[in-house]
Amino acid sequence: MGRQATIVRGLLAGAAGTAVLDAVTYLDMATRGRPASTTPERSVERLAKAGHIPLGAGESAGNRRTGLGALLGYATGAGVAAGYCALVGRRLPWPAAAALLTAAAMAGSNAPLTLLRVTDPRHWSAADWVADVVPHLAYGAVTAATLDRLR
Repeated sequence: MGRQATIVRGLLAGAAGTAVLDAVTYLDMATRGRPASTTPERSVERLAKAGHIPLGAGESAGNRRTGLGALLGYATGAGVAAGYCALVGRRLPWPAAAALLTAAAMAGSNAPLTLLRVTDPRHWSAADWVADVVPHLAYGAVTAATLDRLR
């Protein structure tokens, strides 16, 4: 299979994994009654400020931050899986692939948030870690399974 097809397969698997990550996150919010994370919106705000990109004012700016924050999540999920496919280059056993994809997704989302000073995982509570790890585990599992099926 060609490199382009491999990357497209990764993009598709990453989109599936990201959809499941979102579903697990929303289930957690519904179960525990917790609010949505504001880190995506704050990341967009920091990136826009750094890039001198106006987001507008008032409700429109808030809506843009929300929409762009969600799109950043999908870009991260699809990009991690595409990068995995491009770099790994061979089929790994499902548990290894799921673990690598989980770790890469966590690094791909949390490292930029930390660099942007939106969050600091060193100060997270146990509940914060669970709320981050569990959806990323679902992402890794579904992305790895989808890659297996697409092969």
